[in-house]
Amino acid sequence: MPWIKCSEGDLWVLYNTKANAVVDGRYVTSWATFYGNVYDYYGTSQYQGTTLTTYRYVFNGNGKGAWQYVKNNAGSVENCSTVDNYRVYFNSGHVGHSQYFPHRGAYAGCTIVNLDSTLHDNNASQHFA
Repeated sequence: MPWIKCSEGDLWVLYNTKANAVVDGRYVTSWATFYGNVYDYYGTSQYQGTTLTTYRYVFNGNGKGAWQYVKNNAGSVENCSTVDNYRVYFNSGHVGHSQYFPHRGAYAGCTIVNLDSTLHDNNASQHFA
């Protein structure tokens, strides 16, 4: 699988830490991409008429962490936006300890950053910063 380019504005949440996420220019870990605020990495439920639909956020099927829930399972983050900054939070609802991820420069590539020791495998939500 070749190197995958992020979409503008997306925050990529990666299952492994930076050292274990990419080898020889290829992702070897699973990831999930989100744009905007996510109240709870576990998922959400929405009514469509009288039908309740539940969505669960899981890592994709690529490599380590395939199909695991995103909540409390991430090791690193990649902010690919040129304008949007993000924070990842310890608790659902954008509460508790957080880590700031600035947007990349206009001509810079995306950079993978490890979650700090508090948020590593203890991440629950994200918000524009």
